[in-house]
Amino acid sequence: MINASTRVKRPLKRIRNTSMVTLAAGCALAMSVTASEARSHKSWRDANASIGSGHSFSGMASYYGNESGSRTASGQRFNQNAFTAAHRSLPFGTRLRVSHGDRSVVVTINDRGPFVRGRVLDLSTAAARAIGITGRGVGMVVAEVQ
Repeated sequence: MINASTRVKRPLKRIRNTSMVTLAAGCALAMSVTASEARSHKSWRDANASIGSGHSFSGMASYYGNESGSRTASGQRFNQNAFTAAHRSLPFGTRLRVSHGDRSVVVTINDRGPFVRGRVLDLSTAAARAIGITGRGVGMVVAEVQ
C-alpha cells in the first residue's frame, strides 16, 4: 500500500527543484543583461546628458556635507570637498556651470535631490563655498548644462 505522505512529498520536491532551475535561469539572464549594459556604458561618467548643452535653469540651491563617505545615488562615495551636486532628474555625469552673483563653479551631477520643495540643486560643501552660499545655507543660482 502507498503511503499518502509519500505521494505528497515527491511532487513538492519536483516543484521545488523546478523552481530552483527557473530561479537560476532568471539570475543568469539578469546577469547577462547587466554585463551587456556594463559593456555599452562603461561608467555613468561616460553617459551623455539627455539635455542639450547650453540649456539653463534657475532657482534656489542648498548644500550638504554631513554625509561625507556615504554612497550617493550613482554609487560613488560622497566627497564634500569635490565639486559635485544632486539634481532630481538630470543624468549622472552631467556637468553644470552653477553661478551665484559674479561667482561660478562647474559641478558634476552624481546624486539625487534636493528633497525640499522650492530647491533645484543640492551642492557639495566645496561647490557651495566656491560660489559663496555657505553663509546663508541657500542661494539663488543659475545653472547651465556644459
